[in-house]
Amino acid sequence: MTASTMPDTATVSAARRRKAMRKLNERWPAFAAALGMIALWWAIIVIGNVPQYIAPSPLVVFETFRDRWPMLWANFVPTLLEALAGFVVGNSVAVILAIWFVHSRFAERAFYPIAVFVNTIPIIALAPILVLLFGNGFEPKVIIAALICFFPTLVNMVRGLNSMSSQMHELMRVLSASPREVLFKVRLQASLPYLFAALKIASTTCVIGAIVGEWIGSNYGLGWLILDSTYNFRSPLLYATVIMGSGLAVLLFSITTLAERLLLTWKPANAH
Repeated sequence: MTASTMPDTATVSAARRRKAMRKLNERWPAFAAALGMIALWWAIIVIGNVPQYIAPSPLVVFETFRDRWPMLWANFVPTLLEALAGFVVGNSVAVILAIWFVHSRFAERAFYPIAVFVNTIPIIALAPILVLLFGNGFEPKVIIAALICFFPTLVNMVRGLNSMSSQMHELMRVLSASPREVLFKVRLQASLPYLFAALKIASTTCVIGAIVGEWIGSNYGLGWLILDSTYNFRSPLLYATVIMGSGLAVLLFSITTLAERLLLTWKPANAH
């Protein structure tokens, strides 16, 4: 190594250390808060002498993960598949309808109120109807997960597609761009921040939809395991199942956030 390259290597190493320190400074509050909540949970159980069938200690829940992992994993996979299928179906339909609404004011005036009405129906009330229509199989869980994802994505996507500035619209008109070209070259690009904002919401709510569907009628999945554990007073298994469901939601949210960072290198100031 020559003397001329040594400063460059030192600079790169220093930059990497600064980047690592920034990441640590950003993430340590979350880890500290999580550890603090676990410690508080443990202290309440020990000081209050709470019976295990009401609230188990973190150690007992950890032991349940270790001893019941095959059962937890066997019920985790169906819920994961239902949530993912609902996420894809619900958001895909929302994006297609949003594009249609932007290009047809008549369609927006006709069907947007229907979408609002469907969204006002509590999902816990709609779930039994879907189970009666489609049975206790895979389909009603996917539909419930899709419905709970659908409306936020529709609203955000319509707003994003309409966020094209008047200057850009005038430029496309001067360039004689077709509606198809305006859609793919301008509108979709402008809508991406709004779409990802909705997808991050949907990545967590799709898990809720899948679990609610399993509550109504199922003999598998995390939702079924939650009910079974509750009715049989298996509190450690109940806590482990709830934590696993929350972990699935966090995992999907993290994947969506990572995809946003990789695909979206710009973001307008008015997009949240």
